[in-house]
Amino acid sequence: MNSRFRWVTLGLVVGLIVINYVDRGAISYAVKPLEQEFGITAGQYGLISSVFAVGYMVFAFLSGPLVDRFGPRRVLLTAITLFSISVALIPVAGSFAGLLLVRLLLGVGESPAFPAATRVVSRWLPGAERGTALALCGGVAVAGSLLVSGPLLTWLIGWLGWRGMFWVMAGLGVVWALVAVVLLRNTPDESSRTSAAERAYIAAGQEPESAVEGTAVRWRPLLTNRNLWVVAGGYFAWGFMFWAFMYWLPSYLSTAYHLSLKQAGAFAIAPWAAGVVAAVLGGVLVDRLYRRNRRIRGRFSVMGAALLLSGCSLVPLLISPTLTVAIISISLGVGFGFVTGGIWWVASIDAAPDQPGSAAGFADASFALSGIVAPAVMGFIVSGTGTFTSGFVVMSVLAIGGALLMLLVPREPRHDQEPRHDREPRVAEESVDGTAAPRL
Repeated sequence: MNSRFRWVTLGLVVGLIVINYVDRGAISYAVKPLEQEFGITAGQYGLISSVFAVGYMVFAFLSGPLVDRFGPRRVLLTAITLFSISVALIPVAGSFAGLLLVRLLLGVGESPAFPAATRVVSRWLPGAERGTALALCGGVAVAGSLLVSGPLLTWLIGWLGWRGMFWVMAGLGVVWALVAVVLLRNTPDESSRTSAAERAYIAAGQEPESAVEGTAVRWRPLLTNRNLWVVAGGYFAWGFMFWAFMYWLPSYLSTAYHLSLKQAGAFAIAPWAAGVVAAVLGGVLVDRLYRRNRRIRGRFSVMGAALLLSGCSLVPLLISPTLTVAIISISLGVGFGFVTGGIWWVASIDAAPDQPGSAAGFADASFALSGIVAPAVMGFIVSGTGTFTSGFVVMSVLAIGGALLMLLVPREPRHDQEPRHDREPRVAEESVDGTAAPRL
């Protein structure tokens, strides 16, 4: 009997990423209670936001090798335990210093999510399905979590108070861990829920390097990988825009257009809704390109074009637009950016298929670095100028620069260095033992 359990496994990873992003953004809905309870200033809140990204960046880089060495199951179960405890401790942190420590631990706990997701996808899905799968992880799950987090978190605060909101979110992490103990496995071969036909189908669509398990990280080929550095640079450029809007969009709408927090939250839904749609389209597009042409420059071209359009979409924000124009401009910028949502991870696998977790951790660390830089830079700009205009200039310039990097610098891997992706892979035609593999 054929099975599709690979999509259940993917669903677990998507669910974890949604919990991650709701958790990390929950503090923005409790700013006033935290200011009153612990005497936090606006400047200190900016530092609390940035310190999360410090822990995330450092351990995103380190968690990739851990995922490659020990497998995503063990690493994710450990990570979700840590970040659930961290979320539960926020209401009782006691001070600014306590909040800094808790948010640092939260960043550490959430850092393995994308390296592990990349490892899971590289082992559980054939190459022709990875674009859509990683778009669900890196695009739909991220934008979707930001789309639902406002209504969800404000409802929880109204029902249980701000402390109860944090404790419920910590409980969701525990529930995920219990489900993952039962269902999540590192590879299809380790799971009794995958059929022989599904395992053959997955194996037929993978590169030989993807079968290597439990190997120690090899740093030199990783750190000298040209395409991986291109991915990291482009991801930083998109990440600056993402983090800046994540932390400052409601404030911009409230300040520039004199909206209440509730009104600003309602208008802020539009960009993340655009991101959900764009992430799906980006995943489908990159999978179709993969089926037609296995050359990896095709993926970089999609990312470069999307970043170029994203940066250009913000230009109207430089001339004090109406609220309607501003929302359309930001939605287009975020939407085009989210076209790349899952492709970063596909490109990471392409760059280092024998070390997918480490490659993803490298890219994710770059994204986290933008999460440190963007909130602080935007804060200094707003404090110094009283407007967000210069911040939008920085976002646009970085996105366009990232686009040029993606379009001009990548190269195809050489035969003697990395596996080629322009040859015809054995997808659904034959399995590893030469027998016909069914398409599921």
